[in-house]
Amino acid sequence: NSKELDQIDENDIRNYLKLLTQNNWSISYINQSINSIKFYYEIVLGMPNRFYDIDRPKKKRKLPEILSKNEIKKIINATNNLKHKCILSILYSSGLRRSELLNLKLADIDSERMLIKINDAKGNKDRYSLLSESALIDLRRYYLQYQPKTYLFEGQKSPHYSASSIRKILRKSIEKMGITKKVKVHTLRHSFATHLLENGTDVRMIQKLLGHNNLNTTMMYTQVAN
Repeated sequence: NSKELDQIDENDIRNYLKLLTQNNWSISYINQSINSIKFYYEIVLGMPNRFYDIDRPKKKRKLPEILSKNEIKKIINATNNLKHKCILSILYSSGLRRSELLNLKLADIDSERMLIKINDAKGNKDRYSLLSESALIDLRRYYLQYQPKTYLFEGQKSPHYSASSIRKILRKSIEKMGITKKVKVHTLRHSFATHLLENGTDVRMIQKLLGHNNLNTTMMYTQVAN
């Protein structure tokens, strides 16, 4: 406050960013602050890049929570609802993202080749993942009972099943089984990848099944696998 705006120099900006770090502001907030400062000088004032040598804080990569095979089995079997069981089973056994599961159509289930086709996945890419035999058995029973029309899992009043309903299904199963780990829907996908790695599946194959563009993203699971 003691300086006019046009008197502020790079030293002041560095000290400001240092203060944000000392006050434990989040990494994303600090990066947004740097972007805002750069935008003001470079776009608003039309000045050349003055802050190319400012070090940005790097995001901490936390290792994912992983469920054991036994915990997965308990969670899937904890529900008596066939539809809910199929949802949890496919999320795990095919390693799907929640959005990918919600967009699955009946035609995406290839029971001849035991594959599931994922269309327009993250990065606008199509890919295939595994279809487990036990999941297929339940799916056939589910189809006869619920008779979905277009999407594999449909809502009562909408063509898509809701993302919040999947969260509720998982939370209910976790509470029923008394599992204390911090489990999210994505934890099932993390567990799928880790269990494949533990069973000796090549990491590049896991990369393809997950739809990762970068192998380094998949390599994270080598740090949590037994």
